[in-house]
Amino acid sequence: MHESQPSLFPPIIANRHGMLAVDSLHTIYWEEVGNPDGTPVLFLHGGPGAGLSPQHRRFFDPRHYRIILFDQRGAGKSTPLGEWRNNTTQLLMEDIETLRAMFGIKQWLVFGGSWGSTLALAYGQAYPERCLGFILRGIFLCTASEIDWFLHGVEQFYPELYDDFIALIPVAERGDLLQAYVSRMLCDDPARYWPAARAWSRFEGRRVFLRPQSEEPASDTLDLGVGRLESHYMANLGFFEEGQLMRDIKRIAHLPAFIVQGRYDVICPPVSAYRLHQAWPGSRIHMIADAGHGALETGIASALVAATEQFRRLGRFE
Repeated sequence: MHESQPSLFPPIIANRHGMLAVDSLHTIYWEEVGNPDGTPVLFLHGGPGAGLSPQHRRFFDPRHYRIILFDQRGAGKSTPLGEWRNNTTQLLMEDIETLRAMFGIKQWLVFGGSWGSTLALAYGQAYPERCLGFILRGIFLCTASEIDWFLHGVEQFYPELYDDFIALIPVAERGDLLQAYVSRMLCDDPARYWPAARAWSRFEGRRVFLRPQSEEPASDTLDLGVGRLESHYMANLGFFEEGQLMRDIKRIAHLPAFIVQGRYDVICPPVSAYRLHQAWPGSRIHMIADAGHGALETGIASALVAATEQFRRLGRFE
């Protein structure tokens, strides 16, 4: 169970929602929340594959913002669930542009956490003229070193979780743990991919929060989406050239950005957020001293709401 979040806006239902076929294989779920005439904001969820939660609507004042949210390919209510084929960063960016055109939006504020921050940066660098600014949490630049940390480095802090994670893989295959998981998850045999997907999802989920949380009920939707798509994207370095997102920061350096980072984030360590801030003259950074990776940890949630409120009032970040 998550901590209560008094800083979030009250729960709100979507004004409208639907399904959009983006190719012959994938259909994505979308929703529009808040003021139809308000400042447009795009919410990008994490993972890849984690999908949306009703809580994600609550970072924004619905009287001011027109909030567009969607489940990325293979995630949440999008179909087919966990589908990795025809699923790349470049195709996700095309989906974003399809949605933007469908809603008749010229420019929007882009909000993303974890993998959502990765996708936000990639989208912004490809379409800077479509962006008003960025609110980013738990920065992940999808570099080889960050992927290695996700899989192996975290053993230094959570050795018991790491042991559980590798237990599924025979010793002979542990020299390339990522490929061992990919070979299981991206196959058509449920007896092979379900144990791998659940092990992967638990390996990540049990280290999201700084303070221990009660176990969430198992979610096949989350496990399959996260397990399959995270391993698929990591095996392909996010479909980026190494260091691409830092290399191309100049394309969005003129735009305002607010970066929120948990000091004790062991999924996306703070060095990436710090380096991004250093390279981005128009950015502000808020390092949360008593938080890990979770968007709903008290300090992180409060900082994210403060950022959306600053942008509402000023169109920039202080």
